[in-house]
Parts: sequence; C-alpha cells; structure tokens
Amino acid sequence: MDHKYFALKKLGLFLVIILGIVLLTPHTAQANVRFDNNGQVPYYARIAQGEFYTDSDWVAIVFYRLPECIPADFNLLDFFDFANVWNCAPTTSGFEIWKNGPGIDTAPLQQELFGMGVVPVWFADTQELMTVIEDGVLTIDELGSLPSLKIGTASFYHETLHPWGGSVRNHLVFNAHGSLTDGTVFNIHAEHTETNFNVNINLNP
Repeated sequence: MDHKYFALKKLGLFLVIILGIVLLTPHTAQANVRFDNNGQVPYYARIAQGEFYTDSDWVAIVFYRLPECIPADFNLLDFFDFANVWNCAPTTSGFEIWKNGPGIDTAPLQQELFGMGVVPVWFADTQELMTVIEDGVLTIDELGSLPSLKIGTASFYHETLHPWGGSVRNHLVFNAHGSLTDGTVFNIHAEHTETNFNVNINLNP
C-alpha cells in the first residue's frame, strides 16, 4: 500500500513539474495577420509573359482594373505597374493572409479576391494573340484591336492565390462566369501551379 502511495505521489510531483515547465516556457508562435486589400493589387490584368490562361482555342484575360484606365503605353506582359495602377478603380475586393504583415514579409501567404459583379473578362484567339506578342509587347490598344476579341463581364469571380515569396510554391485558382456583349454565357475554371496550367473555358450562345 505504501509502495503504491509513494509511486502515485512521485508521479503527481513529476506532472506538476512538467506543467510548470510548459507554463513558464515563452510562446513564440504568432497568429497569421489578415489584411483587407480592398482589391488594391499592383496589376491590371491576369496576363503576363509566360502566363496565359488558354484552353488552346481561347485566351481568357481577367481585368482587376477597368481596361479604359490602363495607360496606352503600358506593356501588359510586364504585369506589375507600381507607379500608376493605384489611379484605377479596382473591380475586385478581398483580403490577404500574411505571416507577419505588409512591409515585413516579401509577399502574403494567401490572397483571396472576389468580383464586385462587373469584372471585365476578354477572350482572344490563342494563335492570333501569340502572333501579336512575338515582339514581347502587348498594349491595351493592341489587345482591343484583335479581330477575334470577345468582350465580357463576369457577374461572379473568385480567385485564390498563393504567390511566390509568401508560399513554398506559386498556386493560383480562379473561377468566373458571366456573359459577353452578344449575350453568350461564359464559364471559366483555371488553375496554375508553377509551370502547369489547367484551363477550361466554355462559351455557350
């Protein structure tokens, strides 16, 4: 009986010591930081050199700013425009998840964007577009003058991005549906992981 009593007493003392160590150990883990970006992303459209969302027939181009606000001399293939993009009203809203916060980390861990009901989406024939950009330049006027161009508006748009610099690997998924100016309904599902693209575009009269 005494043996069991002392064994339990020693076990209890051991557990108290362990609990004390846990309570006294500094907790260094910090919660991630959520930042509402209100759609203020540093780019105009989801198109860049080597980044085309195509199902082989069509290239879909989503605009985060109204096309008419894009500077005429800006090369859309450069993607970022930190100097001027803030002058254009966003077509999406959303938030970012950062490990520490903007100005501390290179990029967020994750970004979520939601369309505000009128996200411009343009479609161009893939081969026609590839021919136009052989010189490495694509302006909004060049894109707008393509004979194959179809102009639409997404009533629904949702995008999830895990960008380079914040995540281990780049990963983008977006879904959109809406209609073209001629009434044609469109649906897009696109996924991009590093160099791999999976794009499904449906244009239904």
